[in-house]
Amino acid sequence: MNRENGAKRRLTVGILAHVDAGKTTLSEGLLYRFGELRRLGRVDHGDTLLDSNQLERARGITIFSKMAILRDEELEISLLDTPGHVDFSAEMERTLSVLDYGILVISGTDGVQGHTETLWSLLKQYGVPVFLFVNKMDLPGTDREKILEELRARLDEGIQDFTAPLGESAALCDEALMEEYLEKGEFSPQALTGAIARRGIFPCYFGSALKLQGVDELIDGLHRYTRQPATGEAFGARVFKVAQDERGARLTYLKVTGGCLKVKDTLRGRRPSGGEWSEKADQLRVYSGPRYELAGQILPGQVCAVTGLDQACPGEGLGAEGWAQPPVLEPVLSYKVELPEGIDPHTALTQLRQLEQEEPQLRLRWQEGSREIQIQLMGEVQKEILASLVRERFGWQPGFGQGSILYKEKIAKETEGVGHFEPLRHYAEVHLLMRPGKPGSGLVFRADCREEVLDKNWQRLVLTHLAEKTHLGVLTGSPLTDTEITLIGGRAHLKHTEGGDFRQATYRAVRQGLRTAGCLLLEPWYQFRLELPAENLGRAMTDIQQMGGRFSAPESQGETALLEGEAPVAGLREYQAELTRYTRGRGRLNTALKGYEPCHNAHVR
Repeated sequence: MNRENGAKRRLTVGILAHVDAGKTTLSEGLLYRFGELRRLGRVDHGDTLLDSNQLERARGITIFSKMAILRDEELEISLLDTPGHVDFSAEMERTLSVLDYGILVISGTDGVQGHTETLWSLLKQYGVPVFLFVNKMDLPGTDREKILEELRARLDEGIQDFTAPLGESAALCDEALMEEYLEKGEFSPQALTGAIARRGIFPCYFGSALKLQGVDELIDGLHRYTRQPATGEAFGARVFKVAQDERGARLTYLKVTGGCLKVKDTLRGRRPSGGEWSEKADQLRVYSGPRYELAGQILPGQVCAVTGLDQACPGEGLGAEGWAQPPVLEPVLSYKVELPEGIDPHTALTQLRQLEQEEPQLRLRWQEGSREIQIQLMGEVQKEILASLVRERFGWQPGFGQGSILYKEKIAKETEGVGHFEPLRHYAEVHLLMRPGKPGSGLVFRADCREEVLDKNWQRLVLTHLAEKTHLGVLTGSPLTDTEITLIGGRAHLKHTEGGDFRQATYRAVRQGLRTAGCLLLEPWYQFRLELPAENLGRAMTDIQQMGGRFSAPESQGETALLEGEAPVAGLREYQAELTRYTRGRGRLNTALKGYEPCHNAHVR
């Protein structure tokens, strides 16, 4: 493999989808058409290259993100196949920070699902240009025009059928395309490439991955309408995944974004809370499925797994790169880990910490008083997979107590928080304006303070202290969210102010503001899609109403009914078992995390 060839475009492309849309099947088709596979594997046969883990093959779903290399004379693509199940969304989201392009797979029979909209929103938030592939178009009941209309209505008007001539509808989506269309009456490949990179338009292809229909057209689109992002000369890389190989060696997956990474190079990192680390890259492994090749160097745009790094974390930037943005998707359930007899809690905690490094969204909590381990998860399937991983890796079987909902709080009304810190020979004062933010906005920190009031260095320090801590509400002590905090004033002493003084003053200002304004308690909500026999529709509608949910008018599909809407996680998280019972196994529930909303019994204090 020639890694010195700088003429090839090197791209990192992620493939994403709702579960059962055919994402892994399309990955197999791409590998086959690029000549990386001699024969096609099938998910239902358990012989696909990328879903090689026993747990994945047993369940027929992708659990861990995988890497494969697609290459020809023009392109070298690091293809990242991500999980489609909502419980493993955090594993999927971590890859978004390293993607140059995304391929979103849509099932032609199911259309846009709730999780599809979540994926689309995340791709937008991370600024990833997207190609779409509508799969399973060989099955009865699929309608190309109807699907395209739904995609434009629920995702974006810029989605264009690239298997048909492009015209005015494409021009309306991008200003530069409009200018070219008015001048020439058509679009050049260069103009389309630019519009795709700007996320002005989104190419859409149709076919059947299982039968390799439409796969060549998608590959042609990747050749014609992609470009390698500009890279700097200084070394930069982003870590997006930590795993273990079959011998237990720690693998740190990263994408090089600038410069060059050579084997035995020394890499350095810095924690957001302070502290540095320095370690040597022992091996540079380029994986394609379970196999890998050793590389002497990794160039910009390429992805590899590095051995020898014991401290790098997902989301961390190396060299010229900073830390990635905090993840959007977070766990909504918490469980007590029940240990079998003879397993020491501290030993179990140490072992579970290894899994937490690989999956930071597990979020372990040690309760010293009760000597209990609490673990935060996305859902029931992730809990089952975690138990299997612990048994496989450490030889013991964990149990789980009754799960509880992870609530959040937001400020109830606009207020000003003032914090003083002034023991002997110390002084700092901070004034914060605190407002309720938009749903889903998280915590937003900014400064609106004149330098003659507070020096710029002190202002930056206050913003750093605001961002470094998980602020807790005053109702239940749940994490604060959806709140805007603006630094509007403060004071420092010429002689007696140190950096740590502003940390204390900042924390006190936040607490004082929260106590003054009070908080609203928020609970997580799911979007849901419920398919069940028409005779059971009335029961389902009653159940959703009783749990405080809401839904649109049901649709009839022969003897089957479809119900879509939103409901609290507390009501839906174990509803599949109930649905299976009263529909005698014929009901199907799909959920996607919608966000947080006020509890039905929320109150202001």
